[in-house]
Amino acid sequence: MKKQLGLFLAGAAMTMAACNNESNTDNSTVSKKDTMQFSISEKPYGQFNNEPVTQYTLTNPSGMQVSIINYGGTVTDIITPDKDGNKGNVILGYSSLEGYIQKGNPYFNALIGRYGNRIANGKFKLDGKEYTLAGNNNGNSLHGGNKGYDKVLWQASKPAGDSSIELTYISKDGEEGYPGTLTVKVTYTLTAANELKIDYTATTDKPTPVNLTNHCYFNLSGGKDSTILGHELQILADRFTEVNDNLIPTGKLPDVKGGPMDFTSFKAVGKEIANVKGGYDHNWVLNKKEGSFEKIAVLKDNTSGRQMEVWTDEPGVQFYSGNFLDGTLTNTRDGQKYVKHAGLCLETQHFPDSPNQPSFPNTILKPGETYKQSTVYKFDVVK
Repeated sequence: MKKQLGLFLAGAAMTMAACNNESNTDNSTVSKKDTMQFSISEKPYGQFNNEPVTQYTLTNPSGMQVSIINYGGTVTDIITPDKDGNKGNVILGYSSLEGYIQKGNPYFNALIGRYGNRIANGKFKLDGKEYTLAGNNNGNSLHGGNKGYDKVLWQASKPAGDSSIELTYISKDGEEGYPGTLTVKVTYTLTAANELKIDYTATTDKPTPVNLTNHCYFNLSGGKDSTILGHELQILADRFTEVNDNLIPTGKLPDVKGGPMDFTSFKAVGKEIANVKGGYDHNWVLNKKEGSFEKIAVLKDNTSGRQMEVWTDEPGVQFYSGNFLDGTLTNTRDGQKYVKHAGLCLETQHFPDSPNQPSFPNTILKPGETYKQSTVYKFDVVK
């Protein structure tokens, strides 16, 4: 793939940092004493298809916690303090596994693949052959099809000496219509700098499109604000991928300047959302060098004081403002009603429909290559 060398170098540097649970976004280090305060616990979380589901909880020296289940590689909790030191869960979620497996669960906090986002008409051509995928979204294929990686059990392991959980899934040749057996590994790491770091790798035995991401729904208020419309967002991108009424790219990359898509400076999510048909559900073309690992977005909630930076080596980010949430999801955490715009997603990725868009960055992985992607969500408090 075009980005392979750049991602390899970035990933190698980050892997060395992860071995000591160090920050990936600054030069801070972690003392041996602090490293010993990291912990990983696990507990049963129900069953799926008669197989056990386990929840793993990572805790860092400052008390931040991240919990992950092996069903869908789903993040169930991210618990961080506000400006007064009160801890809260900054992602939407459910009280039990039943919530995550319910019909209509909108990919809450799960791993997405084989191809995140949309592929037009559920079809693409590769090496002269046309492949047909599930048309599970207005005739288009969305987030891997009817049973994407969000709806399967991953094999979990705990790497020695690290506050990490490694998840592995083998996607068979022909699964959901995709060619090639794809072996995917995703590592979640909680660092001492209050970062949730997600490292992805994948290999294949046949050429195939690959676009992996995570679908966390963030609300930095910790459950105190029913929507994210008052959150302020900055996205370091001057262009976005224009889409049609079915959210399929037209191939055009308009400038965001001066319009509702302009988040180059901090702006409340709700300020101009009424001027975007259906709300925000678009890919921004990031202002960064190909393959380089950089800060690409910042989200903040001024009431709680919480702030989240997003760092990635991917070329795009999908900003989704929770447009299809309608308060009907069941088994929600504390019985909350997740209404429209209750949470937002910042999904680092390659562009939608890239297999059908030759001008977009390449998403075809070939045998002998390794797909690599790293993303960090860094949490802080601004008083």
